[in-house]
Amino acid sequence: MSANTLGHIIRFSSFGESHGSAIGGILEGLPVGLELDYAFIQTQLARRRPEKASGGTPRKEEDAITWLSGIKHHKTTGAPLAFLVENRRQQPADYQALKNLYRPSHSDYTHEKRFGMADLPGGGRSSARETVSRVVAGAIVHGILKKHNISISAAVTQLGPVKADVSPGDIHQETAQNNIYGFADPEKTTEIARVLKALRAEKDSTGGVITTIIRNVPPGLGAPIYHKLHADLGAAMLSINSVKGFDLGAGFDAPQMKGSEHNDPFRKSADGTIRHGENRSGGIQGGISNGEDIYFRVAFKPVSSIGKPQYMLTRQGQIEEHTIKGRHDTCVVPRAIPIVEAMTALVMADHLAWKKSLEII
Repeated sequence: MSANTLGHIIRFSSFGESHGSAIGGILEGLPVGLELDYAFIQTQLARRRPEKASGGTPRKEEDAITWLSGIKHHKTTGAPLAFLVENRRQQPADYQALKNLYRPSHSDYTHEKRFGMADLPGGGRSSARETVSRVVAGAIVHGILKKHNISISAAVTQLGPVKADVSPGDIHQETAQNNIYGFADPEKTTEIARVLKALRAEKDSTGGVITTIIRNVPPGLGAPIYHKLHADLGAAMLSINSVKGFDLGAGFDAPQMKGSEHNDPFRKSADGTIRHGENRSGGIQGGISNGEDIYFRVAFKPVSSIGKPQYMLTRQGQIEEHTIKGRHDTCVVPRAIPIVEAMTALVMADHLAWKKSLEII
């Protein structure tokens, strides 16, 4: 199986399965001497872990990291940085009843058609458990962005039918910390609680939207064709489990506008810096950052593993009604905030390094 690596200069590869012995990652292309912020890494992992009240799965993992290579005295050496996280709460037996079934909207059927076999326990490589490695890697390269004063802030702006009454500019790094749902509009958390309680009673699930804003991005990151900055951001977001949509700036609202309404006029600030009067482009034009804040939305579908009876396909070609046993999320979106932030950090750090590599020495 290939296609497990992200990036051009700073390259991240992940390995492991949901119910295997461990998962992990390898980062290549890191600068020498980057100090690891272990407390920040563990904080990001803690944010990814399920919270029962917010509809998370009952599966609890400590997510203790074993550092294998590429670090000396808490700083990167320039060698490949490798790490792993043991899976200590795997329960593959939960999936034995499904070995002859293809679950609705899961990867069982498509995975088997692609690779000749299905990895049923937890979805294998398709499981959200794999994203632990992404969160670790993203937290590591966060140190690079910090040196450039680039910040990434993400929060849930829609959970099921409940929408936050905020703009991207209202989202800051502490916004998602204000409530267990990571919701950008705290006044609506009571409504969210009612929605999730009803869904748990129904043994069903829901999706949502995460909005991200990247501040202090310098102009000139990206490329005009196949690796546009927003294309790489979009590819990174769409690689996250359950993601079905990505839009930048005005996004899907743009078709309703006239060109004169959508265009971002130039202006010059008091210190002579070139800026834009509006930011409907979302900070990227022609695939390259323009110096304004980058903001985008990521849409998550409802979790496919639910406790309600569903019609499934057997390996004998019959359609039968079955119920998926095991540990399930009512809503995965709050847990996905640090994953979205991590993938954003990996793309932005890589594009910074890529631009640097093209400069004349």
